[in-house]
Amino acid sequence: MKSKNGKWMISGVLIMCIALLLAGCGGSNPVTTGGKTAKDELVIYIGYGMTSGGYDPCTGYGIYGDGIFHSALLKFNAKIEVEPDLAVNYTISDDGLTYTYTLRDDVKFSDGQSLTADDVAFTYMTAKASGSSVDLTMLEKAEAKDNTTVVFTLNKKWSAFVSTTALLGIVPKHAYGQGYGDNPIGTGPFKVAQLDKEQQLIVVPNDYYYGTKPSFKKITILNLDEEAALAAAKSGNLDVVMVNPEYAYEEVSGMTMESIKTVDNRGFNLPTIPERSDANGNVIGNNVTSDYAVRKALNIGINRKTIIQNALNGIGFPAYGRVDALPWNNTPEFEDGRVEEAKALLEEAGWIDTDGDGIREKDGIKAEFKITGRTDDLQRYNLAVALSEDAKKLGINLMAEAVAWADCKALTRNIPTCWGSGDYNPIDLYNAHYSKMIGVGTSNPASYSNPKVDEYIEKALAATSMEEAIEYWKLSQWDGETGTSVDYPFLWIVNIDHTYFVRDGLSLGEQRIHPHGHGVPVIANMNEWTFEHN
Repeated sequence: MKSKNGKWMISGVLIMCIALLLAGCGGSNPVTTGGKTAKDELVIYIGYGMTSGGYDPCTGYGIYGDGIFHSALLKFNAKIEVEPDLAVNYTISDDGLTYTYTLRDDVKFSDGQSLTADDVAFTYMTAKASGSSVDLTMLEKAEAKDNTTVVFTLNKKWSAFVSTTALLGIVPKHAYGQGYGDNPIGTGPFKVAQLDKEQQLIVVPNDYYYGTKPSFKKITILNLDEEAALAAAKSGNLDVVMVNPEYAYEEVSGMTMESIKTVDNRGFNLPTIPERSDANGNVIGNNVTSDYAVRKALNIGINRKTIIQNALNGIGFPAYGRVDALPWNNTPEFEDGRVEEAKALLEEAGWIDTDGDGIREKDGIKAEFKITGRTDDLQRYNLAVALSEDAKKLGINLMAEAVAWADCKALTRNIPTCWGSGDYNPIDLYNAHYSKMIGVGTSNPASYSNPKVDEYIEKALAATSMEEAIEYWKLSQWDGETGTSVDYPFLWIVNIDHTYFVRDGLSLGEQRIHPHGHGVPVIANMNEWTFEHN
């Protein structure tokens, strides 16, 4: 049974509905080879993202590195290091303003037409003009010098441009236009066979793909309610099922739970300036978190493992910095749960419980403030509640509320909110910590400013190699004396594991550490999935 909006509903005829849907797309049919049963088709559920259409890299599709229809100039390997993909090599000029990429000469789009440098230049200039989530404000122009050479000219030094070239998929100049996002032509391992928006996406191999060929002739991605997806898995109708932490300990016959490590972190910004009004009359700053002692006490005094257990069913591992487990991380892991040390720090700073109500105060200000989680994200609200409960032992009262995401973002420079981040581009550190980003959209929500950190960030952006840039990104977090890892503009809590039930015998290949966004990242290497015989 379908609702009026076209989504499958949970009902007594759920499995019949799914069976009908699968019948319409050919199902997940076993084939016999050499006396052994294997599968040449899969049916999977990875959340809602992949059935909405809009597979256009120029407007942001695949920018977290999980696109399956397009490939990029470079790619990230399992160690999150860049390596060749459509480009065989690249060079950066001494002044850091010119990037030259040499392309492979054997690549074709899924319609059989050859990839050229014109397509690359067209993609970048189109993405720049779109003003979308692909940040190309630093790009002055992209030009094809010949069929296999493309030259990018930047208007400022921006070493993170290399990471962008490992994330932005290339579109064909000859086939790009209205409706492209729902029926893309690309150079990636798959192409769209059928899209029924908000219901299902069917993909098949791109016969012209130059890399590892997919083992399956058809993969159907369904859009289901998570409970419905779990029910379908228990009935044997799905091969991969994304589940959130509240369902991770369910039992599903014939399937095994796979827990994939991530840099999909969650934490709260801690405004570093006292409360005041900005030029537009908005309240910014926070009179409690602006005290360094409070920010440090929270970071060292809470018990992250306890919070993760209470909020996320124990699914995840403690986060201490913004980019844990990425090559440019330099936030030393430290021991938390240091309650007595945190209390002593607060006492020394003048935060004392004078009236015996369990809440410290200083200069007439109570050590209490609101924190928010999104109304449409149970995990973030649960984290806010669990953090609030854990912070009580420190004499700090955090009042957790569920608030619409638009309001969370609008108020965050005054009221800390639960942020999620984690991608393969170190520019995330610039957006979060560079002082000139204060007040630019939702960047730098802690209003954090440290001249030495700014200096390191500027040097990182001016670098002419990834290796040099990474060293400065690391110094911005900790140089032995100062940095974001000891100034505590954020209270990072968890890197959430991404959990999936996987059909026994199905191998998901070597998964990179997942970026932000549970669900879709698992298919980034779907062309490497195989069904193994017992």
